[in-house]
Amino acid sequence: MTLPADETALLDGACHCGAIRFQVRLRGGLAAARRCSCSYCGMRGAVALTAAIDDLSLLEGADRLATYQFNTMQAEHHFCSVCGIYTHHRRRSNPNELGINAACLGISPFDFAAVTVVDGVNHPNDTGRSRVAGILRFEPATDGSD
Repeated sequence: MTLPADETALLDGACHCGAIRFQVRLRGGLAAARRCSCSYCGMRGAVALTAAIDDLSLLEGADRLATYQFNTMQAEHHFCSVCGIYTHHRRRSNPNELGINAACLGISPFDFAAVTVVDGVNHPNDTGRSRVAGILRFEPATDGSD
């Protein structure tokens, strides 16, 4: 998918099996793509894009949407109860924002050359400051012979 990094976009999304279908407006386009280093996100491995709470419309599958919470119980991680794919989450750092799984929008994590990784181990709500933990890079093989 080609989308200018900072362009506002209205995109359709779905989980792997299609039980959950949604539409989301990404006001910052792909510019806010990030990963988190907390224990859960580190295992989940998704690239999240930013949307305001009111910019997500669940079109199908509300009855199939499951939620996982842990530790402070503030963040809400939503996933399909059929296929298990994480679709979005309500952020602990800003409860008015959602993180949207880029892959559910047809954007592969490998479409990003570099993704900022935020420090979720030392969460901003606990430390009083947001910190970048690093940059995750993808460099495709050039000849495919490996």
